[in-house]
Amino acid sequence: MSLTDTDTYKTIEIPSEEVLFKEKNSKFYGYAFPVTNEEQIKEHISELKKQHHAARHWCYAFQIGTENKYYRANDDGEPNNSAGAPIYGQIQSFDVTNILIVVVRYFGGVKLGVGGLISAYKIAAQLALENATIVEKTIDVHFLITFDYKNMNKVMRVIKEHQLQIISQKMEMNCQIEIATRKQNETKITALFESLFEIDCKKITT
Repeated sequence: MSLTDTDTYKTIEIPSEEVLFKEKNSKFYGYAFPVTNEEQIKEHISELKKQHHAARHWCYAFQIGTENKYYRANDDGEPNNSAGAPIYGQIQSFDVTNILIVVVRYFGGVKLGVGGLISAYKIAAQLALENATIVEKTIDVHFLITFDYKNMNKVMRVIKEHQLQIISQKMEMNCQIEIATRKQNETKITALFESLFEIDCKKITT
């Protein structure tokens, strides 16, 4: 595995369009949302419950994180592992994270059985992901650079030469700049700044 494989991940940046899968009169509406925390997840599910107030089930799965991933699957009243698990299986199949998939079911009067439910929820989740725009992003690390104003040119030269992203900056006699770079550059960037006299470089969590 190359270095570039270790510091990228796939996700979506905007919600997918609604998709619909029908099976024996039951309707399964699928949605994909970009998320980074559980509060956002609760908001999306709450909105869908308002939008589909007459539905029977609002099943979902999500995965958050890049290096340390956290996931959950919810059957919302369907038989155990017949809804949330197949939805999460599609998240794994498409290898995406920071994502929420919700499948809303309207019962059509005909029972599908556990096998039929697994298939229907899987297909609805698959359609939602196929309808989403999946993008690849880098896993970035952030540094706080602290230095005297007289060393401004040295710092800015490194930032420019290595195309580092400036997140925020405070330019006074004692200056601070928060920068970001992809993870594979972490060791090199740390060494560059540490080689500059009177410049402090600390990795920070975001």
